[in-house]
Amino acid sequence: MTSYAQAVKTESRQKKGYAICLTSTVFWSFTAIFIRHLTEQYGMLPLPLAFWRDLIVFLVVGVVFALFFQQRLRIQRKDWWFLAAYGGVLSFFNSLWTLSVALNGAAVSTVLAYSSPGITALVGWRLFKEKLGWVKIGAILLSLAGTVLVADAWQAQYWAVKPIGILAGLASGLGMAGYSLMGREASRRQIDPWSALWFSFGTASLLLLGFNLFLSPALPLDLRESLGTARELFSLGASLPGWGLLIALGILPTIGGYGLYTVSLGYLPASIANLIATLEPGMTALWAFLLLGERLTPAQLIGSLMILTGLLLLRLQKEPELVEP
Repeated sequence: MTSYAQAVKTESRQKKGYAICLTSTVFWSFTAIFIRHLTEQYGMLPLPLAFWRDLIVFLVVGVVFALFFQQRLRIQRKDWWFLAAYGGVLSFFNSLWTLSVALNGAAVSTVLAYSSPGITALVGWRLFKEKLGWVKIGAILLSLAGTVLVADAWQAQYWAVKPIGILAGLASGLGMAGYSLMGREASRRQIDPWSALWFSFGTASLLLLGFNLFLSPALPLDLRESLGTARELFSLGASLPGWGLLIALGILPTIGGYGLYTVSLGYLPASIANLIATLEPGMTALWAFLLLGERLTPAQLIGSLMILTGLLLLRLQKEPELVEP
């Protein structure tokens, strides 16, 4: 294949990767809308919610595979431990993110979780030889600054939190970066992205169940009341609308978001995909304005534009970022 034909093929793959990752971010951006209803209207607590969300993904995807794509249920033995670790990283991220939300509130926890683009870029540069030029560094800084504005975390009162809250939030950013990098490694190993999603969410649901049953009860009382324990696993009771909303959370933003994001990692470097995901806070603010009547502040609008500018800088680069798996 000539160098020109190879360049055209790479550019085509990049465009496809951008489209898939942007679509996944749109799905993801509805997550907070669903969670807000479940926590405020139905009283669900974070850890039971995280468990059911992961379990629903595992069951729904498993049923679809059993009916239509049975070959995707077959995971090669050599990949079992890797995919189990993948699920462990996912549960690590979900658990620490919920802990961060409980201690810091939504604004600070969002900003700390989206410290992940910088972490992802540095680790991807070292492990996967992904390029780390000034354009990408500038895009990372713009995205981080934009996320601060979108989350309103530039206001001093949002940072009046306990040190353990900051550590949990930064660790959730590390978990998000780890999830992106594990997805990239799964692509390099030529593991089907939907099979990786199914196996990793199954592992994560088991780990979160263990956390709810055994570890959460050992937490201090204020954390147990904020996060929930096994006693709250069936807090929805016989509420059909509540269970319906929970199932919708698992199918739409979770399968759509995580599934397409995992697929995009087969076309884009993990650092680029992770940067595209920083559009989520701005999109969530937009849906909250349209669906819940929450107003977008000037700072949130400016922050959203900064994130978009960072992505535009990446897209306009002349050098292709993609290293084919």
